Amino acid sequence: MKNSRYTLGLWAIAAVVALLAPASAVFAQDEQGAAPPDPPARVARLSFLYGSVSFQPAGENDWVAAVPNRPLTTGDSLWVDTGGRAELHVGSTAIRMSQGTALTLLEVSDAVLQIRVAQGAVVVSARHLEDGEVLEADTPNLAFNAVAPGEYRIDVNADGTATSTAVWRGEGQVNGGGRTYTVVQGQQARFQGLDTLSYEISPVPPPDSFDSWAADRDRREDRAGTGNYVSQEMTGYEDLNANGQWNVVAAYGPVWTPVGVPPGWAPYRYGHWVWIEPWGWTWVDDQPWGFAPFHYGRWAFFGGAWVWVPGPVVARPVYAPAMVAFVGGGPGAGFAFAVAGGAGVAWFPLGPGEVFVPAYRVSPLYVTNINVTNTQVEAARVNYVYNAYTAPGAHEAAQITYVNRAAPGGVTAVTRETFVGARPVSANVVAVNQAEIARAPVTHMAAIAPVRTSVIGTGAAAAAAPPATLQSRRVVSNRTAPPPPQAFAQRQQQLNAHPGQPSVTPVAPAPAARTTAPGPAAAPQPTPAPRVYERIEPAPPPEKQPAQPAAQPQTQQARPAAQPAPPAQQKSADETKQEGQKSQKTQQQQQQKSSSSKSNKSSDKDKDKDKPNSGKP
Repeated sequence: MKNSRYTLGLWAIAAVVALLAPASAVFAQDEQGAAPPDPPARVARLSFLYGSVSFQPAGENDWVAAVPNRPLTTGDSLWVDTGGRAELHVGSTAIRMSQGTALTLLEVSDAVLQIRVAQGAVVVSARHLEDGEVLEADTPNLAFNAVAPGEYRIDVNADGTATSTAVWRGEGQVNGGGRTYTVVQGQQARFQGLDTLSYEISPVPPPDSFDSWAADRDRREDRAGTGNYVSQEMTGYEDLNANGQWNVVAAYGPVWTPVGVPPGWAPYRYGHWVWIEPWGWTWVDDQPWGFAPFHYGRWAFFGGAWVWVPGPVVARPVYAPAMVAFVGGGPGAGFAFAVAGGAGVAWFPLGPGEVFVPAYRVSPLYVTNINVTNTQVEAARVNYVYNAYTAPGAHEAAQITYVNRAAPGGVTAVTRETFVGARPVSANVVAVNQAEIARAPVTHMAAIAPVRTSVIGTGAAAAAAPPATLQSRRVVSNRTAPPPPQAFAQRQQQLNAHPGQPSVTPVAPAPAARTTAPGPAAAPQPTPAPRVYERIEPAPPPEKQPAQPAAQPQTQQARPAAQPAPPAQQKSADETKQEGQKSQKTQQQQQQKSSSSKSNKSSDKDKDKDKPNSGKP
């Protein structure tokens, strides 16, 4: 269900711009000549961490200290050690991790957020789910799907043989041991075992300190109040109100001005660069609010200060690695300036209406969407600028004017070593002759190959890493996640051959059919796999529910705490049938009695639902 305050949906925009895009537009293709699949329109953000939190980039073996605001994507892993906590955001969905938790992002795509919880506790707060959107948490003995917006908690014990799922609000579906269960609001269901699950049902327990912390973080987001200016699906929106001021400027519409920044502050100067596939060079900002304003919208120098212009309010704006243009050193530019005796790299923030040209391989529709969802610009202008940079033999890029190139402090320059080494930019800014900057060509990419430090980042060696048994522990899933990228060492030769261009083609979305992936090693799946997801009807053994009758109907989906109809209900139905031949007056009286009886029993049934272990799953 879409929120009515969003003025224009992403896919509505896509339908329009597809008609506007000229057929002759030239866009990047893979080596076989076919257009590659586009990268995801969203990522996860590491928005908060406390204590010892470790990070492992996709495809790598090393663990380093996690860094706030780093974009996270498919294959990335986190470990929260004793005494620590961490928080991720993907749009309006928050995932909060307690101490002793090992989590991997199995898939972050436009329609899927799938996580692996090998051990520990996570609280998932889903404020909004699109029709068909998948929000799945996979553990060693079950797969949990949120089927509605709500608040959920998943706990996995140390040896991976038990998972507890609690639903404070919403509804969840559990797959495990060949069966399907539904957990409803107000219930906690604990599932024990691997190949066969036993379970216990109870009301959600009183909140512990982790629950209370998660609830406090949710209340903080409730007070964010930026819905009139940006979408809640813009990752990082929740930090804007507390760290800046909103105003309306005639030329741009709503603008946001950061507060508490140091003198001389400029966008894309206080942070560092990292290499994240499939986007390539990606900005990581130092400010606690430094995510949304650097991956969405545009920047303008207005009234003697930098203001962020978020652009149109759309359902889900498309994420970008950095909304900048680079100076000098582009492919075929034949120009590079020197700083501090070596090669330099310089950039400036894009202004309102200016076109972002991806350095990675994308489709025409993606190029248009990433621009029209982040700034006020027409599709025809997007196509013109893109072709000016990328069409064979194009020489029109030099005719494009960029306002922030001449703005005070607009251009930031560093050495090549600072750039590729993920070093702090603010501490390593170098002065460049303005005349040299003015005559340098502008390019859409930094044609520089990454080194391993570019991928790992500047985080110190991790103080702690998850045990090896957790890293190799298998989980149960409803869908097959895309494979992680190759390690950097295996990609380095290709990256050196094509500097600044990512080597990994994004994985296409998984098929719509939901399948059961192989389960834990101790719980092998049947040979004819994979099967289409289906509702499993038989209930687990009745001895787990001593209050149940010995024989249970086999026509209902297994559902924790679902109360069976009382025997008296069936007797009333039989009596009604036997009296069907009575006079009309007697029959009406009997139907009234039957209706009254059903109402009373329904009330009794509702009361029984609140009792622990009162029904079958």
